[in-house]
Amino acid sequence: MNEELKNLWDYEAEEGLLDGRVLLITGAAGGIGREVSRSCARHGAQLVLLDHDEEGLKSLYDECNSAGWPEPTLCPVDFAGVGIDHLRQIADAVGNQFGRLDGLLNNAAWVGPLTPFEHYLPQTWGLVMNINMAAPFFLTQWCMPLLRRAPDPVLLFSLHDASRAYHGAFALAKAGQRALLEMLSAEYGPESGHPVRVLGIDPGPIETLGRRQNYPAERLGSHPGPEAVAGAYLWALGPDSVGRNGLILSAHDGRADPKIIP
Repeated sequence: MNEELKNLWDYEAEEGLLDGRVLLITGAAGGIGREVSRSCARHGAQLVLLDHDEEGLKSLYDECNSAGWPEPTLCPVDFAGVGIDHLRQIADAVGNQFGRLDGLLNNAAWVGPLTPFEHYLPQTWGLVMNINMAAPFFLTQWCMPLLRRAPDPVLLFSLHDASRAYHGAFALAKAGQRALLEMLSAEYGPESGHPVRVLGIDPGPIETLGRRQNYPAERLGSHPGPEAVAGAYLWALGPDSVGRNGLILSAHDGRADPKIIP
C-alpha cells in the first residue's frame, strides 16, 4: 500500500482544487454531508445540496454566501417518500442549470430504530430501504448521463459496515450500496468508452447528531467529528483520485490508516 493512500484521511487539498466542478451532495444539511459540502465549497465547487432538512440547507447556504464561496443550489427533498419521477426531475433540473454533473455523492442515510429481527416493522423496512437503497439507486441512474458529459466524473458513496445485530433493513441497504458501487465500477470502468470513476468511503464511527440518536449509550466525544474525514472526500471528488476506480476507503474502529480494497 503506497503512502499516498495511507495518508488520505489527512489529505490537504490545494486551493481551488474543485474550481468549476458541479457536485450534487445528498444528506448535505448535517453531519458528514455538511462538513464535506463546506469543504467542497471552500475549494471552489458549484454545489447542489440535497436534504430533507430545509432549515439546515438554508443555514449552509448562508454560510457559503457569507464566506464568499460559490452560491449553492438547494434541493429540499425527503428521500423517505420521494418517487422515481421526482428523482428524475432533480436530475433534469441539474442538467438544465449546469449541463453536466462532475460528481455525485450519495451520502444521505437513515438507520431507523435498532430492533430485534422478529419485531422489525414493515413500515420501517420501507422507509429505510427507500432512503438508503431505492433513492440513491434511481438518483444515480438519472444522473449518470449528466456525469458522462463531464470530462472527469466521479460517483462517490458514503458506505457503512452495518452487518450486525438489530440493524435490520439498514444493514441490507448498505450492503446493497456496496454491491451497486462494485457493479457500476465495472460497468463504467476505463475500458467502457464512457468511464465514470466510482469510489466509496466508509469513515467508521463519526460523532454526529444521527450517531448520538442511534447509539445514546456511547460516551460523548468518543469518536472523531466529521472534519476528520472531510479530506478523504475532497480527494475522492477531485482530480487526485484519477485512476482509482472501484476503490473503497475504510477506517473502522478509529484506525488511522484506511483499508484499501481494490
